[in-house]
Amino acid sequence: MKTVSRSNAIYSYDPDCKPAAHVKIKERVLLKMADAFGGQIRKETDAMTDLDWSRINGATGPVYIQNAEPKDTLVVEILDIKTEDKGTIVTIPQSGILGENRFSPTAKTVEIVDSYFHFKNGIKIKTNPMIGTIGVTPEKGQTPTGTLGRHGGNMDVKEVTKGAKLYFPVFVEGALFAAGDMHAIQADGELCVSAIETAGQAILRFDLIKHKSPEWPVIETKKHFAVLACGQTLDEAAKHAAQAAVNALVREYDWTFEEAYMFASVAVDLKINQVVDPKKGVRAVIPKSYVDLESFLT
Repeated sequence: MKTVSRSNAIYSYDPDCKPAAHVKIKERVLLKMADAFGGQIRKETDAMTDLDWSRINGATGPVYIQNAEPKDTLVVEILDIKTEDKGTIVTIPQSGILGENRFSPTAKTVEIVDSYFHFKNGIKIKTNPMIGTIGVTPEKGQTPTGTLGRHGGNMDVKEVTKGAKLYFPVFVEGALFAAGDMHAIQADGELCVSAIETAGQAILRFDLIKHKSPEWPVIETKKHFAVLACGQTLDEAAKHAAQAAVNALVREYDWTFEEAYMFASVAVDLKINQVVDPKKGVRAVIPKSYVDLESFLT
């Protein structure tokens, strides 16, 4: 199994970036990741105003996947995720869904014991380690790792956890995959712009579906598929996700648009991924009993 060190951190998905590792299909890869702050916040007294913002939201990689070509689908299977036993959550003035409120920059460190993080007043919550930033490299230019898009990026989908599979459209040779921004747990929305940010590692396995790809990244869990869309507003993101879901149903059953649109209204759930980045994320969730993966690929 190959290991990619957290020292191989990138801050933009860039087609000209030198790969940190080359891997074969079905080869397992251990990706070690720093936390979203690049290790800059170690205790609650660390000043938020002193952060080097050029070191925020790094992603480990890029990983070059053998035989991946544009218009293929990169399959990323998350075999395991482990976090460190300490995490940090912050508030940053003018950030998050309530950024217009007046509040102070605050950092809170939490201990993670026996898969629970301890917040305050005896309140604890079971962790669900997940990867906030995960994706492939777009065709042109430098795309900051904190940006969402058809390539993935800082999607902050709480279901990107152990046992999930993700399907990304490939835009460049080798796909140039990278991942980071690990969370011990995050709720849908990530309201305050931070979850329980922590360093850790993930074991991944890659595969390819040749000559076809999804319009948006797709995640597969035990029970459902979900289209991971984004937009400048939640309304725009929801429309993109809904359109992709309806398109999949049309292909699955050879239905008319009207038939698929009606069925989606009773069988497809729209859920918010995150509301805190310039682009907002929404996923359209379809039970696996209603649709196959092939219907998301063209």
